[in-house]
Amino acid sequence: MKRVRVIGIDGNEANVKSRVGVNVYAFNLLWNIYKLQDKVSTNYRFIVYLSSLPLDDMPTEKPGFWEYKILEGGGLWILKKLTPYLLFNKDELDLFFTPSHYTPPLSRVPVVCSIMDLGYLEFSEQFEKKVFWQLKYWSATSIFVSKGIIAISEETARDILRHYPFASGKIEVTYPGYDKEKFYFPYPQNLVRQVKRKYKIGKNYILYLGTLKPSKNIEGIIDAFNIVKNESTDFQLVIAGKKGWLFDGIFQKVKSLGLEKQVVFTDFVSEEDKPALMAGASVFVSPSFWEGFGLIAIESMAVGTPVVVSDRGSFPEVVNGAGILVDPEDYCDIANGIKKVITMEIKEYNRLVKEGLKRASLFSWEKTAWKTLLFFEKIIEYKKR
Repeated sequence: MKRVRVIGIDGNEANVKSRVGVNVYAFNLLWNIYKLQDKVSTNYRFIVYLSSLPLDDMPTEKPGFWEYKILEGGGLWILKKLTPYLLFNKDELDLFFTPSHYTPPLSRVPVVCSIMDLGYLEFSEQFEKKVFWQLKYWSATSIFVSKGIIAISEETARDILRHYPFASGKIEVTYPGYDKEKFYFPYPQNLVRQVKRKYKIGKNYILYLGTLKPSKNIEGIIDAFNIVKNESTDFQLVIAGKKGWLFDGIFQKVKSLGLEKQVVFTDFVSEEDKPALMAGASVFVSPSFWEGFGLIAIESMAVGTPVVVSDRGSFPEVVNGAGILVDPEDYCDIANGIKKVITMEIKEYNRLVKEGLKRASLFSWEKTAWKTLLFFEKIIEYKKR
């Protein structure tokens, strides 16, 4: 009889209140592995390691299948708490998974990590020095020590191999998904109206949603909007998301262009408000300088909002002809992409919406969970040889 596999997981990226980026990835992946309980509970047992008690929206414990182990601690938790604990392997793990690039540097069991992107290696000037060096060296260490690496796009996989050729043979591309119960079409208009009132949006709007940081090229969006608003005065620009780093230039740009009354800053937007905010937009725009996957574009298309995204990074791979691609270095091109969407005839606009819905339907967190488990099994079986 096949022995139950014991999988350890660092759950800290998922166990936060305001989830963005890798937090969203980790949270949804954990939940969808958990949802496979009826199908895999005879084969797997999961131990999720946390530095503090699980939040109320984390999966509930299920004896023999899903449990939490709290290793209380603060700064440098992975080095001070998790790594020493795993070295003894008291829980008899068969594999340890980190849904980010922060892996324990030492482990007696095979480690699998997830890499979102390596854009910081190309655009180091867009990061505070401390953040850059932490990203660079911890990612390199994780890629080196991991027996398996999950890349969230083909573009990310190519970047890993370009910078770390020794990782050849370790990488599995596993696309993220989206929550089809939250992001769907048509979206209730009463919920859209509620969100518009909440964030004081009074007109048709162009939407950016994500962290405010240099890699997202928000200043380029503002410059593009400054062109668009001269021809389409009935539009506002909504910039939604929490402050990340090096964001002062965004607010200065709005002020210098005299756009204070036409640009709405919402700050952090909850997961509950995201679908309605996206569904109410005429177009979603994200001309990032790089993007590991671009889940936000999939979510936008899933609620029926056309996307204007960068022709760099993973966006062309993810959108795959179902959106408008623009040069992030050219704000005039960004403006032209936005204008193309908001001036479309209704028939053409609906065709673009339909293409987006079709593309988004190919992604799901359940697929992500299954493919992740299959990769775990591959790593465990390889170890036994």
